[in-house]
Amino acid sequence: MPFTFERLAIPDVVLVKPHVHGDERGFFIKFYDKKAFEQAGIRAMFIEDSHTRSASGVLRGLHFQSGAHAEAKLVRCIRGEVYDVAVDLRKGSPTFGKHVAVTLSADNKNVLFIPRGFAHGFVVVSKEDAEMLYKIDNAYAPEHSKGLAWNDTDVNIKWPVKNPVLSDNDKKWPTLANLKELPHA
Repeated sequence: MPFTFERLAIPDVVLVKPHVHGDERGFFIKFYDKKAFEQAGIRAMFIEDSHTRSASGVLRGLHFQSGAHAEAKLVRCIRGEVYDVAVDLRKGSPTFGKHVAVTLSADNKNVLFIPRGFAHGFVVVSKEDAEMLYKIDNAYAPEHSKGLAWNDTDVNIKWPVKNPVLSDNDKKWPTLANLKELPHA
């Protein structure tokens, strides 16, 4: 099997550990294989790929798309290191408002699957920039782009960066108690 699939404390969020083929020339990894992922219960059909670069200390999130525009994501860090977080926003879920977090880095080569119905964000913890690749299963719809306050005390994320650099939008997202729209799972 080219992957190890590790279900996290919220079992629908899956840490994927690809098998690394490496030698003195470098390495090769496969970070997505439709058949292997389906056998592990991950059935998202990815339609878009994105690439971001963020400076040290930048926090992006916690983002989601509302309603039927919700997205499942497969995220991977290809440069630097990030602390990556997924918050359950699925109405009626026993883990609603709870979060899971993992470290993704160019060194560990791990991948995180985040299903529809979650807010997602990360903070760059490496001294150098971090670059992230995303596979997304729904088209970006800017009018449905929403967010959750990164520092919501009800969600209680222990971010490893004390004073992160935030976009103007990320400074204004509502708390969980004040969210008016949720993503559909």
